[in-house]
Amino acid sequence: MRISSRRRDGQINSSLSLRTTAEKGKPLILATVRMTIPPQKRDEALRILKSTAEQCRVLSSCLHCHIYQDVQENNAFLFEECWKTQEDLDQHLRSNEYYHVLLVMEMADEQPEIRFDIIASSSGIETIEKARSSTLKIL
Repeated sequence: MRISSRRRDGQINSSLSLRTTAEKGKPLILATVRMTIPPQKRDEALRILKSTAEQCRVLSSCLHCHIYQDVQENNAFLFEECWKTQEDLDQHLRSNEYYHVLLVMEMADEQPEIRFDIIASSSGIETIEKARSSTLKIL
């Protein structure tokens, strides 16, 4: 479940903006935190994560911020953010908003999975089309 994909200013952050930025030769930083929250703390955790996501989305340095729920594990969530630069991410990690994410991580049943991935390039449907067209030539 994706909670929201629209920024406060009404713009929708899309994978196109990720590809465009990556194509300019500037690597992006994808930050993800996967955590399982106890059922009794679920509503509070979601409230905090939603508020943090809304605050992040208005920042020009944040390309997107989403909360996903695992359909097989109802209390498992993925908090995903994409930042333009390492400096932008570092500033965010020191912010009061991110402190709230840390508080939610403290609520987790087990240690959260935390990842920071550097994305140097990105593609979309053209990758599928290219792979499928070479398969068709073989057949």
